[in-house]
Amino acid sequence: MPEIVLEHVTKCFGKFVAVDDLNLTIEDRDFITLLGPSGCGKTTTLRMIAGLETPTKGRITIGDTVVFDSEEGIDISPAKRDIGFLFQNYALWPHMTVYDNIAFGLENLKWPKDKIESRVREMLGMLRIEQFEKRYPSELSGGQQQRVAIARTLAPSPKVLFMDEPLSNLDAKLRLEMRSELKRLHVDTDSTFVYVTHDQMEAMALATKICLMNKGILQQYDPPLTVYDRPANLFVADFVGNPTMNFFPVKASRKDSRSFAFHMLGRDLVFTGEKDIAEEASDAVIGVRPEFITLGEGAFSGVVYTTLPSGMETTVRIRAGEDFVTAVIFGSVDFSHSLEMPFGIKGNSILLFDKASGKMLSMGTVSEA
Repeated sequence: MPEIVLEHVTKCFGKFVAVDDLNLTIEDRDFITLLGPSGCGKTTTLRMIAGLETPTKGRITIGDTVVFDSEEGIDISPAKRDIGFLFQNYALWPHMTVYDNIAFGLENLKWPKDKIESRVREMLGMLRIEQFEKRYPSELSGGQQQRVAIARTLAPSPKVLFMDEPLSNLDAKLRLEMRSELKRLHVDTDSTFVYVTHDQMEAMALATKICLMNKGILQQYDPPLTVYDRPANLFVADFVGNPTMNFFPVKASRKDSRSFAFHMLGRDLVFTGEKDIAEEASDAVIGVRPEFITLGEGAFSGVVYTTLPSGMETTVRIRAGEDFVTAVIFGSVDFSHSLEMPFGIKGNSILLFDKASGKMLSMGTVSEA
């Protein structure tokens, strides 16, 4: 199986820069999610690797083969890159049965009939759609059509499987089911998956690594829990996590090599980092995930603004002076609006950002001065 390497890849549409100097290495057997808001360049990146879009400049290598190089004039066609592409709308042939849809690509590749039969049977079993082999796409549900599209894409044994928001047309329950299926399929096929999504929960659930982009620029490329726990900057911290992180702009003054003093939520506080902080941060932002807000006790006080119980957990928004604080607690609890609520900040995973650059400077604790 191949490693995919992008070196200084840029794509411009006229004066608009869709992807800007992207350097990325996708390891063999990884499940990579290209994540970001609409227009960030994630689909363009996928299409450039697949050969469906021509980069303006840069170099792309799949395995030992250079498939694109702007300086050397190399641009190998998609058909010769040995990849599979799963589209958002499934693109099944409506006049063909499930069996024939899966077999179609193999027939075009001139596979022998006995091998086609064997491979189609294998795909029908792997995707658990044996009972639908004689049905037409119009007779299938969205999830069943999705399985057929995946089976057809995997049938020729492509080195890499590309997927462009393949679950976006499904309802919420089916999306959850298909996420589980895709994760199992990644292990079963031992393949490299590259997956485009704007849904950060989907990226967190599926990926071995998340490639998070914004305005064509790579923001962070790390395993999901690293992106969540140690976001590289304010954009990443704000984009990943539901409910979103609490951000508190503060004026900070250095106390020592690890600590800054500041005023927040009506209290004089100190941030203490896990290690020395070289950068100055007079204009800073303190980031606190909702799960690190404790309710019912603590040094701070506010009133309940909204409560959103969802069964397994409850999201509570508290108004503390001019600030709003979001907390998540386990279990289904419903607080009365305008209820006085003490709260605190716990743990050693509080984040300190530089406000001007957005860079994450340190992780640490917050305590009273």
